[in-house]
Amino acid sequence: MDALKSAIQPITHNLPAPIRDLGVSILGDTCYKSLLLDINIEDAECLKLAVSKALGIGIIAASSIVKVPQILKLLNSKSAEGVSFLSYLLETTSYLISLAYNVRNGFPFSTFGETALIVGQNVIISVLVLNYSGRASLAAVFVAALAGTVAALFTESVVDSQVLSYLQAGAGVLGVASKLPQILTIFSQGGTGQLSAFAVFNYLAGSLSRIFTTLQEVDDKLILYGFVSGFILNAVLALQMIFYWNAPSEKAKGKRKAAPVAAKPAATLSASSTATPKKSPTTRRRG
Repeated sequence: MDALKSAIQPITHNLPAPIRDLGVSILGDTCYKSLLLDINIEDAECLKLAVSKALGIGIIAASSIVKVPQILKLLNSKSAEGVSFLSYLLETTSYLISLAYNVRNGFPFSTFGETALIVGQNVIISVLVLNYSGRASLAAVFVAALAGTVAALFTESVVDSQVLSYLQAGAGVLGVASKLPQILTIFSQGGTGQLSAFAVFNYLAGSLSRIFTTLQEVDDKLILYGFVSGFILNAVLALQMIFYWNAPSEKAKGKRKAAPVAAKPAATLSASSTATPKKSPTTRRRG
């Protein structure tokens, strides 16, 4: 241990000022000194804080691209099959409320930063789903309603702190409810369609990590219960993704069955044309 300290301390004691300031802003003076200056790896509280911060930063970084594969699948296929608009609508509403609640309560950005990035990607996906489902006219209405909601949630005179707390409790329910339409869509279609496996499994890992970071950094049961319930339903989606991995949806099965039926008349016609013609009755007199 002493050898490790003697090797690392000359580096940690001479870090450039910007890096040192960043470390202090993330860990705080006490834990920065304990972990980086004193190299005290037995400080359990500071170690848990450091792990929580690292997970939070990792989640935020991953969330910047978590929905990109889903966006690309929609753009490439020009189809919204297997993707539930209602699911994205409920999730986006839930995330907007949680974002406003976290910002207005001054919680650390590392505990909720991904929310803002996911909301932006959800809006793009929702617009694409509406467009490819033949409801393009509703896309503008959706975006306008979303903008009005954002303005209201971040304005104290419109939505005060007490009301926002009630909304946050409801956001947890919305977050849970947002997964149900997607789960039911997959079940009813017998396949995952254009749903992105990357997004599903990243959501599962992210929600599990968020349980840990919330326990470490945010003393708020409303947020914790939301992440726990979200993890459970994300696990259900992940299991569906595995179960239906190579299974075509009901629509795809229907298209495959339609092709042979269409070809049947042609085959019948061909068969009848090549068959031996029956003899016509003769008019020759007998006898």
